Amino acid sequence: MLIAVAVGVLAFGGWRAARDGRFRGTHAVRGADEGTAQTTPAPAADSVLAGTEWAESLGERATLLQFSSAFCAPCRATRVLLAEVSEKTEGVAHIEIDAEHHLDLVRRLGITRTPTTLVLDPTGRELTRAMGAPRREHVLAAISGV
Repeated sequence: MLIAVAVGVLAFGGWRAARDGRFRGTHAVRGADEGTAQTTPAPAADSVLAGTEWAESLGERATLLQFSSAFCAPCRATRVLLAEVSEKTEGVAHIEIDAEHHLDLVRRLGITRTPTTLVLDPTGRELTRAMGAPRREHVLAAISGV
């Protein structure tokens, strides 16, 4: 029995490590007024940051939107990585949001853990997201198509 539990834990840990920090798809954004998930893609003008203090801080090419929390060690490493990428890549902005202080936005965007990084297009639409600390090559690949 103990061996079965150990194998299960190791399998889960390997699966989690393989997925952690990889950019995969998007998430249905919850409607601001009705509280329901949108079933069709949002129009190009709909920014995930519409109505927030960051709405005018979007990059000309892309925005790396990071959700962090105060006691999250991977969040600090992600902050450094995304700041470096945005400084070295023309037209790319980095915005970091404290998830604990902006729960309404966290719920609307379906953020379930920190760090979570969203790649936004120039209009603020979500293109892809990564949960966990991403690697530099994954971030560069995610913004290369924008």
